[in-house]
Amino acid sequence: MEREMTQTTARRIAKDCLAVRVRLLNRVVTGVYDDVLRPLGIKVSQLNVLVVVANYDSPTPTKIGKVLHMEKSTLSRNVDRMVARGWLRIATGKDVRTHRVTITPKGRALLEKSLPLWQQAQEESEALLGERVTRAVCQAADRIWADGKS
Repeated sequence: MEREMTQTTARRIAKDCLAVRVRLLNRVVTGVYDDVLRPLGIKVSQLNVLVVVANYDSPTPTKIGKVLHMEKSTLSRNVDRMVARGWLRIATGKDVRTHRVTITPKGRALLEKSLPLWQQAQEESEALLGERVTRAVCQAADRIWADGKS
């Protein structure tokens, strides 16, 4: 009887869980972008950091993490790698406790070179998800950003 109840619970979660589906979509779509961007030596997660740094004037790591909903340790690892590759620079802010992240000329060039590959990955992902799902995903993300959660 207990085993049946556990299986029933497991089946319901497996059938209805949004988190497992969103995580599956994340892994598959991320794989599409990472595969396409591989010739440039950048992952889509790093490209997203470059985009935020380019769009915000020398943001703090906290701001980048908030916009991307990225954990501090994950962001720190990415930024460290990107600094080592010469794509980003860390500058001290108004006091020694504050840091600002800036994009370097090498990072700007990489961002520009990534555009056609990003467009290819975008098109592949849209084809994979379909127009309706792509639109729904974009609307959901826009709603989260608009609600001030970024």
